[in-house]
Amino acid sequence: DRVREIAILMVAQHWDSGFMRYSHEALGRHAGLSDAELTALREGRWDAFEGEERLVARTSLLLAGDGDLDDHAYADARAALGESGMFELLTLVGYYATLALQLRVFRIGLPDD
Repeated sequence: DRVREIAILMVAQHWDSGFMRYSHEALGRHAGLSDAELTALREGRWDAFEGEERLVARTSLLLAGDGDLDDHAYADARAALGESGMFELLTLVGYYATLALQLRVFRIGLPDD
């Protein structure tokens, strides 16, 4: 699903998690993300997206970076995603932030091939 991969790739970008980026760029391509969109995510930009995808990219990066949303960002996300959608996004970002930290600490790099 494009939206899910956008969120995960924003977390990978924030944590500079090469393995997470490598594996989820492949999944993102499979979900229909273009090379330009993948480049934008790699650079921490959400300008390649519109609508809900842009909101998810921006919100995911804010959550990964600041660990919080200001009132305006929260209101925008809640209006677009609803309470259950917000919970799902928070859980996804939190899980992948933890995974990115583990990958970094255990020095899990890119495959040799």
